[in-house]
Amino acid sequence: MAAAPSQNSLPGTLAQAADPAFDRELCGLVLDTAPRLFAVVQVCDEGRADADGWVAAWGFADAAGSTHVIGVDGRTRLTLPSPERAAHHFSRRPGITARLVWLSPPTAAATDRAEAA
Repeated sequence: MAAAPSQNSLPGTLAQAADPAFDRELCGLVLDTAPRLFAVVQVCDEGRADADGWVAAWGFADAAGSTHVIGVDGRTRLTLPSPERAAHHFSRRPGITARLVWLSPPTAAATDRAEAA
């Protein structure tokens, strides 16, 4: 018995383009519009020899500055007008400061999952 065609209009997997030039164009588009990624790092006893720091959250900001942040524990999720507001949010406890650590802008993209890894 033959299986009936899927009623879902979306394919189960994305088809690879046959044109490598088009793939390069898509990768360029992704690199041009990629959000900036950053970590929010909390620091205790900053400036002292026994200072300690840890990653409290990860975030990304788009070109307009809109920022989305998720705490490493998964419980905190924020949408803020700027990354600096995220640092402010995570520095509200006494004795704790927070700073942003930016990841470098992406320099490569791939349409194949294995190539991207």
